[in-house]
Amino acid sequence: MRRLGLQSTQNLASPRGAAAVEMAIVLPIFFMVVMGIVEFGRAMMVGQLVTNAARHGAREAAFDGATNASVTTAVKSFVSSSVGVSAADVTVDIVVDPGSGNPDPVDILSNALAKDICKVSVKVPYNKVAYVAGRYLAGKELKGTCIMRRE
Repeated sequence: MRRLGLQSTQNLASPRGAAAVEMAIVLPIFFMVVMGIVEFGRAMMVGQLVTNAARHGAREAAFDGATNASVTTAVKSFVSSSVGVSAADVTVDIVVDPGSGNPDPVDILSNALAKDICKVSVKVPYNKVAYVAGRYLAGKELKGTCIMRRE
């Protein structure tokens, strides 16, 4: 058997050891990629929900009788129920630009008149909605804005 250059199977290294080493190298990279996909998918989903909350707030602000407090409460409630973040972590900014010929309402919805433009911006810190704590998106905010004309 030795003359033909063949070795016995007892002298070969175990293929299980090579597979274990390959798995030890590839598995952490694979899990990092999967967790990255999950985190960015979560960020996109929450970003869309924050935009929906801004749209909901702008719709509320467009109607007569709306106040800054009522719109802020509605938006924070929407974000809290849909995203699962505390209302204290949600920032709502309301800006009212006067329509043509209207006096400046000074960003107060109760002073707004028809044709005034209501802009509602919503911000949520990403670290409050992340599944995995990481440094890549730490300190970033997910933002949504919607603008509607007052009726």
